Amino acid sequence: MTALVVAALSAREVGRRRVALALVVSLPLWFYLVRRDLEGQSIRMLTLGIGWAVSTLTLFVVNAARGIDPRLRLTGASVLDVIGGRLLALTSGGVALAAGYWALAEADQRLDRPLAAGLMMALTAAIAAPLGSLVAAVLPRELEGALALLSICAVQMLADPAGLAARLMPFWSARELGTYVVDGADSGYLWRALLHAAITWLICAGGTYALFAWRLRLPRYLEP
Repeated sequence: MTALVVAALSAREVGRRRVALALVVSLPLWFYLVRRDLEGQSIRMLTLGIGWAVSTLTLFVVNAARGIDPRLRLTGASVLDVIGGRLLALTSGGVALAAGYWALAEADQRLDRPLAAGLMMALTAAIAAPLGSLVAAVLPRELEGALALLSICAVQMLADPAGLAARLMPFWSARELGTYVVDGADSGYLWRALLHAAITWLICAGGTYALFAWRLRLPRYLEP
């Protein structure tokens, strides 16, 4: 129940930042329109835009809640409630955003593998939420965090997909799924993408939990 309360607080915080929310939500659209004439590139860019938007929004929400988290802990909320509730809210919102853009891309381009394209966008949104949370835990200031996320997306976009640098990036699964969706590659690309996404999610969520568990630890006093 406490996790649901945290999720509701996170959703309320997002709703209060209407201008920032509108800009973040519209960002993937510009990624898509810039490459609309090239079907494969437009889908890949749209997915990367979703990842950047959701991770950046998560960064803002986590940083805005720094003053609230200690009070939640004092009222009895566990670190798992705090982290889990926030990720629940932002992942749900991210997947909803991905679903909307998937419907747009499907209506505009008639994809050969529409379900796999939807999976690619939803999976990217699901990874982006814990990624943004982890970056916020490491870099508590919004400017530094946003630049870090921008750098991650830029490297992911520019690096050779077959190279080691690209494979170490959190959104490499989107590149693999893009090859499966757009280029009609075999199912090996799909399974590699799912495995990479699962490992990335565990690393980001686990790292976030570890950092916040240390930061939000409650003082213990010796019994008199």
